Amino acid sequence: MSTSTAENQQPLIQVKGLKKHFPITKGLFNQTVGTVMAVDGVDLEIYEGETLGIVGESGCGKSTTGQMLLGLLPPSEGSVSFEGKDLTTLSKEELRSMRRDLQVIFQDPYSSLNPRMTIEQLVGEPLKIHGLKKGKALREEVVRLLRVVGLDEHHLKRHPHEFSGGQRQRIGIARALALNPKVLICDEPVSALDVSIQAQILNLLKKLQREFNLTYIFIAHGLPAVRHISDRIAVMYLGKVVEIADRDSLFESPTHPYTEALLSAIPVADPTKRRIHKPLEGDLPNPSNPPSGCSFHTRCPYAQERCVQEEPSLVEYKPGHHAACHYPLGVPGTTI
Repeated sequence: MSTSTAENQQPLIQVKGLKKHFPITKGLFNQTVGTVMAVDGVDLEIYEGETLGIVGESGCGKSTTGQMLLGLLPPSEGSVSFEGKDLTTLSKEELRSMRRDLQVIFQDPYSSLNPRMTIEQLVGEPLKIHGLKKGKALREEVVRLLRVVGLDEHHLKRHPHEFSGGQRQRIGIARALALNPKVLICDEPVSALDVSIQAQILNLLKKLQREFNLTYIFIAHGLPAVRHISDRIAVMYLGKVVEIADRDSLFESPTHPYTEALLSAIPVADPTKRRIHKPLEGDLPNPSNPPSGCSFHTRCPYAQERCVQEEPSLVEYKPGHHAACHYPLGVPGTTI
């Protein structure tokens, strides 16, 4: 989605100041001795028909963010608005109705499918729970959904263990599509699959997006997959969004040093070309005791005294390109 298109639209999903803090308890009486700040102030806007990729190292809070967008986890602070309605204030019944529009594709297609149920039962379960189809109409709808994702009627009576990983993920996608949702949150949907199968699933997701006018939130740590499917990409570090931009701008001209380091680690397929690798030193800081100032300063090769003392805000340095950095890369007027 172009910047101008986004400017003329109201966001389908708007996230403001989203936080999730988990208490650390100890002792016989579960006394709270600390707090893990898994997500610590995330602001996002997702527009209808686009794919927003969310990337970052393991433990950065991207999956926790996705669970809060679905209403599976209550936020500690902040709000998640879908079509103008704040999901954090809805009753259980209102949220249950809203979940028809917000569905999820999980990382592991095997553990997310009940091994005792047939594929007909698995894909038809959402339709039965919401009272949308029954009897012959239910079976016909399940067959239609399976064909949409590249499977067929003869798969109906089989169980999940009889399928390959890629086929199981197709079943998971069919089940997610059963209620005709508006938004699919894809939580690492291809990371457990072989590379060739990853490409098939990504292409299927893009095809379905065009056919059903779906909006995707694509959570992953594999940058090539995110680049292939996303319109815009948000980079998370230690529970915060440190950079967000359209796909091409982010990959061709990263503004945050963390994004630069992530991109430098992507292998180059052409043996005649070399990429300058800029490895990150040290480990991800403890989210229960984050560094002062900029949370990335302990690993940043460009950090200065200001970075230790002052936390940067997410600023628009280029049209549609935001970064949380005091000394952004490639921006005239900043010095490192």
